Amino acid sequence: MMFNKKTDLEPIKPKFSDLLAVPEVKERWEKVRKFFFLRESTYDMSNRCNLRCDGCYYYEGEKQFAAENGDAGEWRKLMQAEAARGITYVVLAGAEPSLVPELLDVCYSEMPLGSIATNGFKKIPESIGYKIHISVWGNDETSLRVRKAGNLLQKQIENYKNDPRAVFVYTFTRENIEEVYQVARNLADENCQLTFNVFSSPVGYNGPLRHTEKSLQQTRQAMIDLVNQFPRNVLYSVYNAVAHTHKYGLHDLYACSYPRCNRSEDIGLGRSFRQYRTDLSWDRSVACCVPDTDCADCRHYAAGSAVVTARLYRHVNSLATFQSWLDYVDTYLAVWVMGYEKGKNLCGELVSPPPSAGPSNGEQR
Repeated sequence: MMFNKKTDLEPIKPKFSDLLAVPEVKERWEKVRKFFFLRESTYDMSNRCNLRCDGCYYYEGEKQFAAENGDAGEWRKLMQAEAARGITYVVLAGAEPSLVPELLDVCYSEMPLGSIATNGFKKIPESIGYKIHISVWGNDETSLRVRKAGNLLQKQIENYKNDPRAVFVYTFTRENIEEVYQVARNLADENCQLTFNVFSSPVGYNGPLRHTEKSLQQTRQAMIDLVNQFPRNVLYSVYNAVAHTHKYGLHDLYACSYPRCNRSEDIGLGRSFRQYRTDLSWDRSVACCVPDTDCADCRHYAAGSAVVTARLYRHVNSLATFQSWLDYVDTYLAVWVMGYEKGKNLCGELVSPPPSAGPSNGEQR
């Protein structure tokens, strides 16, 4: 390794061209940079749900009390206005968006890039060509206890087996870490794709799902085990595991770009991101990808898709760090974009999240 002549302690930061001189790194860079045009906002489609889960984010805060606007014409106007102001990607959530398929269809007809967060209990029509993220919180016994739904995983698999839109999102809580191995085996046996989320406490939540530093370390090991065990089915990387199971949350590690934590409206998410409630209103002061989350405890996969990927310039201090960032972006795109195929991870090392390497306004997505 070369060292700085001035201090003989700090490694010399490589030139970006040196990083791209590695053929597989340049190939991955060219692959992911084509999607830098993505600009998202999120939309609560319904204030109703066919399940009621412990630790649910929707039924916290004021957004749950917003009236439900079911007027397809109003939603069409909203999507057209969103496209006009530069939004290219929609995240449809709610309580449960599968309960309003007619509104999902309107959104898809106006904004063809997007994803839907669903509990998977009711199948979304195949004509709606968004990525579909199906929440999994453990095995069927845990689903019955935490989500009041029996045989939920079986129902989810029946609905979305062989569906190219579907990604099963396993949310690690403090209680369900060991269950993931069998759940992953069940999904792999059905040739389903799986990614990971980490339970991040709603404001004021101190229940049994909240993580400890020990459970985060156990979660990290389980994630890495399954990346290696099921490389064709698990959409994840070692750096994803590092970033989302660190003792510090995403905001402390990377500085969150979403308006709720970012006062700047000059560039990136601070200027473009909105989180619409079911009545089509929005409030910048609370706008983030999962409102009413305790920011200090935020390790959401949805948040990381913007917060970590925006920090390119923090990840060019070494080849391993840049490879890790590319793995993260490659994972994010495979999870969120229809037709994008995840490549082989470039870095299997445990690379620590790097400190800031420059002005934050140059890093905004």
